[in-house]
Amino acid sequence: MNYLVTFLEGLITFISPCVLPLLPVYVLYFAGDETQGKKGRAFLNAVGFVTGFSVLFMLLGIFASGIGSLLIRYQAVVNLIMGAIVILFGLHYTGFVQIALLNKTARLNTEIRPNNFFSSMLFGAAFAIGWSPCTGTFLGSALMIASQQAIWLHGMFLLLAYSLGLGVPFILCALLIDSLKNTLALIKQHYRTVNMVCGAFLILIGILMATGVFSRIMVVLN
Repeated sequence: MNYLVTFLEGLITFISPCVLPLLPVYVLYFAGDETQGKKGRAFLNAVGFVTGFSVLFMLLGIFASGIGSLLIRYQAVVNLIMGAIVILFGLHYTGFVQIALLNKTARLNTEIRPNNFFSSMLFGAAFAIGWSPCTGTFLGSALMIASQQAIWLHGMFLLLAYSLGLGVPFILCALLIDSLKNTLALIKQHYRTVNMVCGAFLILIGILMATGVFSRIMVVLN
């Protein structure tokens, strides 16, 4: 269930106003300037892009898990604090509370162009660093869950699940962008509803974490 939650958080990050409106720009970057074989090139570069930000997010997962393992004796207090933070993230996403930091981006002044797999990895890493404040609502929630893991490997795989939720749609859109234009436009038209539903999802997760129910569910499922 942990992995499912973080995967969904990654998926929701993808459809957020921070990422989705810029999708055509990313896909054009992935395709490059070639007129032939664009889909193959776009696919390879998209995989490199996803790999780049996945590596950084997984390192964050290891760090969060390491911090959490040191606080395991204070589990009840940690659950309460982490749950409260996630609830705050949810309230921000629904628009009831505004956190200025989460509305900003720290864009890097970089000329990285994803012309091949490895340069696309660097582009993905720059994306992870530069857009983390904006995508931080759901990334932060995923890290809160990772911090509750006693084993660093679990924290790493939780952030891998988050990265897949964010990354798989990037790869699919790189291949199917023409077919998905209407779907993406529909999501954009209903951003308010999408944000409310996503925010409610975060608030629910935060309440479960703060009350300790989330941890008990994990024990039962394990």
